[in-house]
Amino acid sequence: MQVPICTFDAKNSVLCPQCESKLESGQLTKADVDASMKLAKLAKTIPEIDKFSLNSCRQIGLNNIMYLSKSDIESTRKSRTLYRALSGEFSGKLWLVESEASDRKFIEDLFFPAKLLSINAVWAPGGLQKTKAIISGKYTSRFPIDVIQVAKIVKELRQLDLVIEFEEKK
Repeated sequence: MQVPICTFDAKNSVLCPQCESKLESGQLTKADVDASMKLAKLAKTIPEIDKFSLNSCRQIGLNNIMYLSKSDIESTRKSRTLYRALSGEFSGKLWLVESEASDRKFIEDLFFPAKLLSINAVWAPGGLQKTKAIISGKYTSRFPIDVIQVAKIVKELRQLDLVIEFEEKK
């Protein structure tokens, strides 16, 4: 398992002086440390998690955004029990995104399992650039993803103003 802190620290839930100084200097966040320790705890009972590569974790409100490798995300999406075990460790919503993702892939990951039809840069009056994402289907009250939270996460982590539209109008 690869995590932002030492593997030994993650497994023992205690930070060594080196990781402690990284946390104090801002190289690591509290979310990085918490996610690393939670993954190490889960890896004791779920061997598949021991192969994970956590690049970082960000927390925005009650949202936890984990940057994992592509293969880790694929295996998590294939197994509902694995995803439930992961999300059960975090308070709030858990979002899985690819570590080296482009802006488009980042937004696609946030909207999973909904299909992203297109994403474009749109120029608004006053020279402001916005990013417009069009989602397949139509928006209903049972839509599984909180589009307001997605826009907030994209603004915070990628500094993009996201405008979300659906293929079919209400």
